[in-house]
Amino acid sequence: MTTLSQRAVRAVQLVLLSAALAACGGGGGSGSDGTALKEPPTLPPAEQPSEKDTVRFLAQAGFGAPTAAIERTRRIGFEAWLAEQFALPQSRHQPYVDAQIEAAAAAGQSTNQHNWVYESFWRTAIEGNDQLRHRVAFALSQIFVVSLVDDNVGGYARGVASYFDMLGRDAFGNFRVLLEDVALHPMMGLYLSHLRNQKEDPARGRVPDENFAREVMQLFTIGLRELNPDGTPRLGAHNEPIETYTNEDVTGLAKVFTGWSWAGPDKSDTRFFGGNPHPDRAVLPMQSYPRFHSTSEKRFLGISISAQGSADPEASLRAALDRLVAHPNVGPFIGRQLIQRLVTSNPSPAYVARVAAAFADNGAGVRGDMKAVIRAVLLDPEARRPAPEAGDGKLREPVLRMAHWLRTFNGRSASGRFLIGNTDDPNSSLGQTPMRSPSVFNFYRPGYVPPNTGIAAAGLVAPEFQITHESSVAGYLNAMRSALTSGAGSGNPRDVQPDYGEVIALADTPAALVDRIGLLLMAGEMSAELRAQLIDAVGSVAISSSNAQSAANARLNRVRLAIFLTMASAEYLIQK
Repeated sequence: MTTLSQRAVRAVQLVLLSAALAACGGGGGSGSDGTALKEPPTLPPAEQPSEKDTVRFLAQAGFGAPTAAIERTRRIGFEAWLAEQFALPQSRHQPYVDAQIEAAAAAGQSTNQHNWVYESFWRTAIEGNDQLRHRVAFALSQIFVVSLVDDNVGGYARGVASYFDMLGRDAFGNFRVLLEDVALHPMMGLYLSHLRNQKEDPARGRVPDENFAREVMQLFTIGLRELNPDGTPRLGAHNEPIETYTNEDVTGLAKVFTGWSWAGPDKSDTRFFGGNPHPDRAVLPMQSYPRFHSTSEKRFLGISISAQGSADPEASLRAALDRLVAHPNVGPFIGRQLIQRLVTSNPSPAYVARVAAAFADNGAGVRGDMKAVIRAVLLDPEARRPAPEAGDGKLREPVLRMAHWLRTFNGRSASGRFLIGNTDDPNSSLGQTPMRSPSVFNFYRPGYVPPNTGIAAAGLVAPEFQITHESSVAGYLNAMRSALTSGAGSGNPRDVQPDYGEVIALADTPAALVDRIGLLLMAGEMSAELRAQLIDAVGSVAISSSNAQSAANARLNRVRLAIFLTMASAEYLIQK
């Protein structure tokens, strides 16, 4: 790559940060198990989406796409692509981690390495066929957070892989099933401390742990304020927001989540407290231990579970989750966050209302059908309008930028393992690693507003800007310069390399090269000013007419430079 001066890099960094603040306002062919897919019919040419619209759609619904996948999606249309994705078998993470554990054990090495989870994430993001499932699972992982940063969860890489698999499995199921699977997964039990949660004991002054009870309402289902179906706050008699729950609701609900702990062949006290561990306890749902479950009356959210003569943890859980899922807030609360993760940070109330309506009724009287919700998010007129409007879009989070680059340019792993590890460091890497949120509140809050910005003045939110600052901007640029030059991941040469075969052929013509990269990475939404700057920069890399190897190197450098400057631009960073 042509070397940029430190002054030039610094200028790009500052332009990137300031302009991005101002601007915010998959494939096909075979299944993930190698099974050939039945080819959907080709749409009549007049009904096929444009190439630009298809690129946009695949960036929202997946991690981007190379040319072949773009063209195929155009031919079959978005509805057929969604139906095909819903039918694809799931690419799972736990089998990969299990294989690495077996190999490590045989070699006398650590059998709990977090990198295995990250490698499996990148493998699926870059080359997995079930892109929609993986993208939605990633979105769900930022709502129903567990994190390898946590010391308790960090001891179970296999368990975290299983948790991510659960999110992927339930991504196309029913929200009620998803919520129960989240509540009973041992990684969530460890993370929010309702695993080994014991019933109240007044004599000892013990009360049930309230952590999960609070977060299952605040973060996973209904939020802090009552909502209208369009996601706007309901107001009380004095024009004030109405709280969805009180501390008494937390206290009552906490009793529901007592008496759950590790799975195993018995329900002994020893097993409840973690002794005699079952070899698969990190991946099996928690089981009930009636002796530790509260039998007193449980009042919350306007219902009461009567005192139980004999402890019945399953009945208590069933009643609680049914009440939560039936709450009218769930559709707009969860729907808005899925829109934010996939399409735009600031959906209109009408957009939220349409998605919430799909949550409430999939057209067949079913509440919580995730396929209906996903379809509503991605096919909504606001998501599909050909000319994005002011305020549309979202800042691409760092993980999605890296995945977008590698998937668009057919990244391949020399080892077959996609050896991309921890990318937390904001100074030299992405400043974000999948499944390593710093807290249960995710990497960023859905309502985050960058202070003292045009975004704030316009009354908008920009969640991903919570992890965007001068250091992370510089770190991203440094990481991408390095990756574009040497590849991604570990090793020498680095394990994951892109294939620029298609665009190399355009390198002799800077305008054609910039236009193609602008289409693949930005859905053709590059401004005339940015296009002119990139053409000028790319053209400054001379191609030798007398030395074939030198000419080949220059063409590659032109491609790398065009991609780098595109991905460094505010116009790219804001996914429209």
